[in-house]
Amino acid sequence: MIRVVVVDDEALVRSGFKLILGAADDIEVVATTAGAEAVDTVRREDPDVVLLDIRMPDVDGLTVLRRLRALPQPPVVAMLTTFDADEYIVTALRSGAAGFLLKDTEPDQLAQLVRTLAAGGVVMSPKASRAVWQSHPGASAVADEEATRVGRLTERERDVLVLIAEGLSNADIGSRIHLSAGTVKDHVSAILTKLRVGSRVQAALLAQRAGLLGDGQWCSGPGL
Repeated sequence: MIRVVVVDDEALVRSGFKLILGAADDIEVVATTAGAEAVDTVRREDPDVVLLDIRMPDVDGLTVLRRLRALPQPPVVAMLTTFDADEYIVTALRSGAAGFLLKDTEPDQLAQLVRTLAAGGVVMSPKASRAVWQSHPGASAVADEEATRVGRLTERERDVLVLIAEGLSNADIGSRIHLSAGTVKDHVSAILTKLRVGSRVQAALLAQRAGLLGDGQWCSGPGL
């Protein structure tokens, strides 16, 4: 079972997510809570995945994220937001979030996205991703600079980057394009270096912004 904690200041949102996810045979929402109790709840329940509201009145979602990331065995955290363009998302991704979801995500997608997170994948709404970065200060200059970095990748490295954005492990990437896991690992290291990013999540987001993924495609794991 994938153990999930939902953190949101609105009781209706918490109950809605619990109802939707609870219908899946392999997912259990072990707790829902507002932000002030989030860290204590996560310590107690030891979930695999936390869905965390990015904007809460009692405590800032970014503060909760930093505290969760500092735990000895931190859960995977994805941010929840109402806004297509939320400047906090950029900071959250740079602080270790594994992606973000709009709160109006289709219910039939939600369980699969949680499975993707639990498997180590990345989940990012393409609509929100574009809006976030277009609204980010200096977005145009950043886009130009990122395009230059992507241009340094070899064709094989671009292939690997797209599969990283799909949430595949090194072994799965190797199986997909007929390379050893060790060779894929070398490609991933080169990609992170050339893109000047510190994680697969950041590389996946850059791939989405660079147009390497389809317009309607989520950055996510297998099956989506």
